[in-house]
Amino acid sequence: MRIGIDIGGTFTDFVFFDEATGRFSTQKTLSTPGAPAQAVLDGLQHTPQLAQAAIVHGSTVATNALLERKGAVTALVTTAGFRDVLEIGRQNRADIYALFGRRPAPLVPAELRFEVTERVDHHGRPLVPLVEAQLGPLIEQLRAAGVESVAVSLLFSFIYPAHEQIIAERLRAAGFFVSLSCEVLPEFREYERTSTTVINAFVSPVMDHYLAQLERDTRAADFRVMQSNGGSIRASQARREAVRCVLSGPAGGVVGARTVARAAGFEQIITFDMGGTSTDVSLAVGEPQVTTESEIGGLPLRIPVIDIHTVGAGGGSLAAVDAGGALRVGPASAGADPGPVCYGRGGTQPTVTDANLILGRLPADQFLGGQMALDVTAAEAALARLAAAASLPARPGLTSAQSAALGIIAVVNAHMERALRVISIQRGYDPQDFTLISFGGAGSLHAAGLARSLNIPRVLIPPGAATLSAFGMLAADVVKDYVQTVMRPGSTPAAELEALIAPLAQRGQTEVQAEGVPAGQIALEKLLDMRYRGQSYELAVPLTPDFVAQFHAAHRQVYGHSEPAMPVEIVNLRLRAVGQLARPSLPVFAAADTTALEPFDRRPVVLAGGLAEVPFYHGLQLKPGHRIIGPAVVVQPDTTVFFAAGDILRVDKYQNLIIEVGRG
Repeated sequence: MRIGIDIGGTFTDFVFFDEATGRFSTQKTLSTPGAPAQAVLDGLQHTPQLAQAAIVHGSTVATNALLERKGAVTALVTTAGFRDVLEIGRQNRADIYALFGRRPAPLVPAELRFEVTERVDHHGRPLVPLVEAQLGPLIEQLRAAGVESVAVSLLFSFIYPAHEQIIAERLRAAGFFVSLSCEVLPEFREYERTSTTVINAFVSPVMDHYLAQLERDTRAADFRVMQSNGGSIRASQARREAVRCVLSGPAGGVVGARTVARAAGFEQIITFDMGGTSTDVSLAVGEPQVTTESEIGGLPLRIPVIDIHTVGAGGGSLAAVDAGGALRVGPASAGADPGPVCYGRGGTQPTVTDANLILGRLPADQFLGGQMALDVTAAEAALARLAAAASLPARPGLTSAQSAALGIIAVVNAHMERALRVISIQRGYDPQDFTLISFGGAGSLHAAGLARSLNIPRVLIPPGAATLSAFGMLAADVVKDYVQTVMRPGSTPAAELEALIAPLAQRGQTEVQAEGVPAGQIALEKLLDMRYRGQSYELAVPLTPDFVAQFHAAHRQVYGHSEPAMPVEIVNLRLRAVGQLARPSLPVFAAADTTALEPFDRRPVVLAGGLAEVPFYHGLQLKPGHRIIGPAVVVQPDTTVFFAAGDILRVDKYQNLIIEVGRG
């Protein structure tokens, strides 16, 4: 049995794949934010032969520890004179018009930032040797301050790591968790390198405790963790380098979407993952886009991650009226407890889910396959209160609650449309060339409308859309990323660069093989971070004989221009080692009798033009060959699909629902 597990803000999702029978099954349990491991253990308690199972897990534990500032008590050790690099940062202003802009406070306060005497120059030559006599008193200071974890980030350690390694040996012998910048990120830019190393030191002890509990209580034969770069690693490495897993859940969704889209014949995709708390969007042209310039909680994170844009818009996003009387939706969420008002768990503030329910697009008696009844009366009362607070007039033929619900949907759709524009139009891609892959429990109610707004021609909704992130865990390869700063001119011969990257290639081959991947299933992708001389940012291009021409082309694609006469420089060598694992095969279904499809009911639904009787279909009855003309609602066990007049839904051989979007 292979099991993919994804913890979300509202639900924890499970996908089970039985290799003997080739069958998939899915399961959702309410997340337990106070004790996230409990939801995982609850979902696995009836799994037979768990000791022989292989688990791949995507977790929000590291993410939440960082966002909520609930990581380990962390100290920073750095070169004398540079303790405030973490505080000074880059002096960038996220909001250039804010008169009193405030940056997030560093994870390590000033009193826990320590200096050691040493100095290395930019060529990696020691100028001042490390004064090891300072380490004994330093250890006593760390103990007195109650420090659990230490980040060590010295100047130019990416080319001369010896001083960091000496410090680490002493600190580890004293019982501290130690995170070295020369191990986490051997790359120039001391602020970003220090920030990434500190994040790792801050969240790794929390992740270590969490994964140790799961490994102990599940006793699975193989326990792996999803990384932010779209690959998996053994839990033992994730416990040491939790910084690599802070966006593991969203990354699993992109990998899952890429897998089902490729099988269906679509290579250019935009992924749209709308869950209970947030919406994650990404773009893939064959393979997912990977970036090394990201941030989380306002803190820079330089490790490779799938380029995912997140907004605080989900099914549980709370609607309220601001001080100016305007309707706002999100980023605050009702989460799993108490959840939307209609869950009947004590929530009183209306959410996006409550709005869809009152609009008739979410059937109260069919939620989660009928396992959970929704309270229409409570949701309607909450929306009526919101309408009164916002002084929203009732639209002709609609109640005040329905009018407020339409407003909520319009606001949340605007948030998500903006996110989709960021990762497509603002990156130089035309949405008309892509297919929108919708997943997450709430996404299918909004996907067709968003596609229409952006002129995306079609939407693909896979079976098990609400658990696609967990499926993506099972479809992920083993991926390890390596980087080394070299600072070479663009005239450097490709053969010389191949020689420089050879140690990284050897390391990648060895470490991926150690994960149990045969040598013949390992692919090594060699990349160069390049820029025009004088620029402060880079683009990654493949290491090939014509790498300079590829850089000019990439610059033109991303920024709309290039300067072939301008000298270029090579900043970093990158290696991506991919261990290709056997992916679960998607089942193929036989075509159905297309004349037998009938809706199970017709119900009133609020459409753009007003109230109308709309057919409702059971998604489990849809088979390849079926075709439905909108407006209609398709009810799946884990999600609900709504599409409007002019849209046409068809079912392919994998039982994907493909909506050809009308222009309206």
